[in-house]
Amino acid sequence: MKFTAEQIAGILMGDVVGNPDAEVSKLSKIEEGFEGSLTFLANPKYKNHIYTTKASITIVNKTFEAEGPLDTTLIKVDDAYLAFSKILEYYNSVKLNKSGIEQPSHISESASYGENIYLGAFSYISDNVIIGNNVKIFPNVFIGDNTVIGDNTIVFAGAKIYSDTIIGKDCVINSGAIIGADGFGYAPNETGGYSKIPQTGNVIIENNVDIGAATTIDRATLGSTIIRNGAKLDNQIQVGHNVEIGRNTVIAAQTGIAGSAKIGENCQIGGQVGVAGHLTIGNNVKIQAQSGIGRNIKDNEVVQGSPALPYSDYNKAYVYFKNLPTIVKNINDLQKK
Repeated sequence: MKFTAEQIAGILMGDVVGNPDAEVSKLSKIEEGFEGSLTFLANPKYKNHIYTTKASITIVNKTFEAEGPLDTTLIKVDDAYLAFSKILEYYNSVKLNKSGIEQPSHISESASYGENIYLGAFSYISDNVIIGNNVKIFPNVFIGDNTVIGDNTIVFAGAKIYSDTIIGKDCVINSGAIIGADGFGYAPNETGGYSKIPQTGNVIIENNVDIGAATTIDRATLGSTIIRNGAKLDNQIQVGHNVEIGRNTVIAAQTGIAGSAKIGENCQIGGQVGVAGHLTIGNNVKIQAQSGIGRNIKDNEVVQGSPALPYSDYNKAYVYFKNLPTIVKNINDLQKK
């Protein structure tokens, strides 16, 4: 699909400087721009590229003034970065604008679905599933019995959603995500082995939640594992049974959260963080990457390390960690003297 500079300026409420009929059908970085592509300039460090880019259209801030000849048509807006993000969102919505039910696919007779849904080939919709309006389910998705999926949610190819899961409106479930598999529950038995504890709960994902590719969210032993409104989970995250993640919390890749941990609202958790089970992490907490959390954390704390220490304490201690051989040598020399 092609768009002219004039059309894009209309979407962004911007002003065209150059050819209003310039057309684009692709997006590009400014330094890799090519004819027929749309790019943007927001970071001054990339300013020189605007004079050499081959992109047909470039979105810039209204404060930008060219210091040399340009081969690209400009669209001037209040905030170039925000405007380009809006275009990316629009581009994605057009790209994902699929509808209809492809074959082969299976929909149980007891399942129900709303208007304007898309169901990709080789997908399986089990008994008593309820699917809302404008839901997009891409090929090779499995949706288990009694699952509910709210309006405007997208489930990408290959995701597996086990029985009794509840997913709200405007969510994104990326490829390979597994939601509602059994939690890791075993008890030692008299034979010296382990007996499996039945996992009879479910997973509840509220509205406007993103779940990354290959992320797994286990069903609760009893009750629910809950991901609250607006939470964003990166790829390859493990969420254990009965975990609760608060509103608008964001978690980076390869983090593992053990069973029954409670994470508050508006937290920011870096990559490869490990959270032990049954802990409580307060609201507005920031956890630096590769930290190990083995204690409860109060509201507004910033922590780092394994086991995690208050962020400022860790940085002070790190000065000594890296100089430890020299410090030990100096102590030994003093002892000899």
